[in-house]
Amino acid sequence: MAGMLARSTYIAAGGEDSGMGKAQKYRLGELLVQEGVISQAQLEEALTQQKQSGRKLGRVLVEGRIVTEERIATAIANQLGVPYFDLREKDLDPAIVALLPETMARRFRALVLLDEGRQYLVGMADPSDIFGFDEIARALKKDISLAVVAESQLIASIDRLYRRTEEISGLARELQRDLGNSYVDFSGQGLDATTEDAPVVKLLQSIFEDAYQIKASDIHIEPQERKLQIRFRIDGEMHLQTEVDSRVGPALVLRLKLMSGLDISEKRLPQDGRFNVKIKQQSVDIRLSTMPTQYGESVVMRILAQNSGLLDLARIGMPELMLERYQKMIRHSYGMILVTGPTGSGKTTTLYASLATLNAPNTKIITIEDPVEYRLPGISQVQVNDKIELSFSRVLRSTLRHDPDIVLVGEMLDQETAQIGVRAAMTGHLLLSTLHTNDAVSTPARLLDMGVPQYLLSTTLLGVIAQRLVRVICESCKTPHVPDPMELNWLRLELGDRAQEASLWYGRGCPQCNMSGFAGREAIYEMLEMNATLAEALNRSNISDFTKLARTQMLGKTMRAHAVARALAGQTTVQEAMRVSTQIDE
Repeated sequence: MAGMLARSTYIAAGGEDSGMGKAQKYRLGELLVQEGVISQAQLEEALTQQKQSGRKLGRVLVEGRIVTEERIATAIANQLGVPYFDLREKDLDPAIVALLPETMARRFRALVLLDEGRQYLVGMADPSDIFGFDEIARALKKDISLAVVAESQLIASIDRLYRRTEEISGLARELQRDLGNSYVDFSGQGLDATTEDAPVVKLLQSIFEDAYQIKASDIHIEPQERKLQIRFRIDGEMHLQTEVDSRVGPALVLRLKLMSGLDISEKRLPQDGRFNVKIKQQSVDIRLSTMPTQYGESVVMRILAQNSGLLDLARIGMPELMLERYQKMIRHSYGMILVTGPTGSGKTTTLYASLATLNAPNTKIITIEDPVEYRLPGISQVQVNDKIELSFSRVLRSTLRHDPDIVLVGEMLDQETAQIGVRAAMTGHLLLSTLHTNDAVSTPARLLDMGVPQYLLSTTLLGVIAQRLVRVICESCKTPHVPDPMELNWLRLELGDRAQEASLWYGRGCPQCNMSGFAGREAIYEMLEMNATLAEALNRSNISDFTKLARTQMLGKTMRAHAVARALAGQTTVQEAMRVSTQIDE
């Protein structure tokens, strides 16, 4: 909370003309002590940290979990004699919110909350910003009254409410008018790449900004018989953004192909590419894939924000004991470690976090990827290219002649790659890779099916991480949940009689989470760690006996167990834990 989480400041409240009048001077720390929010000792400790870090006092208190942002906002509202407005519990009217331009809303940390007839109720995260208050009053051309809101809630509301749906639909109609009444074949002419104000460019920019703002992971452009459907994937779920005239589709696809350097004349075969765009002054990589369908080319774009930073292993959500064992595992000088799971389960995040931990000036790391999703400083990254026969196996052979300590292979796709990788792991290299299997214990069987010799696998495989993503309950509408008989029976599989005593939660749905009850996703993990007993069983026994033995060693350490643990911790719902675990058990 920018100014509100601050130092000594002047606050204005009451007033005759603008709703603000005589300034009141106070110190935030003294106010919080006076209100009984924090103790004098806590204030003194926070002030010491503030001097050392240079951060604002309120931020130190919030990040130190001494007090919540909402409690600080309530205390300031009480001091000023104005209401505190909890945005988590209010469903704001987008039309009322839109009265204040988005640029001003973000600049002054403000939202128009209500139209009260003679005046507007405006929520501000920093009620000391008198200049901002005056600018807002001038922009709205109406008297305004003040309410205090928590800044994190306000930013989330701005991202949610200032959507570009109408703008996108309007730009699509403008593009449709430019195309005329007949279908246009752009394959031979293209669009002028320098025409930044062309409707197609404006439309794509609005789509990218809207998707980035609401944290969508993918953009789907899908031609139908009479319309073009644009959908976003948010927290693993598909959401319809807009539907426009089908004639817009070819122009969008053409422009995207030009941006990606793809063959604009080829419409019969799938193509893959990537390009970079600037969104809100941030560099964002877009990974694009086209596919011919019945009514035209479909496009899916994965959004890869380069500024988001790579999570380290301590922050990816792996259980503590598993994390300790995994960190020891990746410190081996040779051997093979695999991460398994379906597409979009966070495998790349786990592998990149592992590389970030291992990256050091005295370590040579080479990655072979399709495509390179994030640029890693200090690491040699190679992108495969089937068009010039630059395959995983070919690059891997060459990589071993460059004397690496650690090799990351994006995916074990075929027998040749798997066999070369296993031999590399046996000859003094640490090999990290991914594989598509249902769980950890079935991974050795999959490698054997790919032609990896049993004796090589038993001596090189260090371990397997399997993972999925579960949706996280929205904190703004988190509510206690009483499990039904089916949920209770499922919990008993892991908890036994303790299932009856479990405290569970769900999200009832609120404006902050678009009424979904969820906000974000977290990973659940299981790990098969090879030891002497398992290695001997893998080498001497048939794969069925090995799998049975491996399952006995993983009891309580499975993804289902981790899903239950997240449900008990109030991070996800029991229904979501069941949904993901059912996919694993099938």
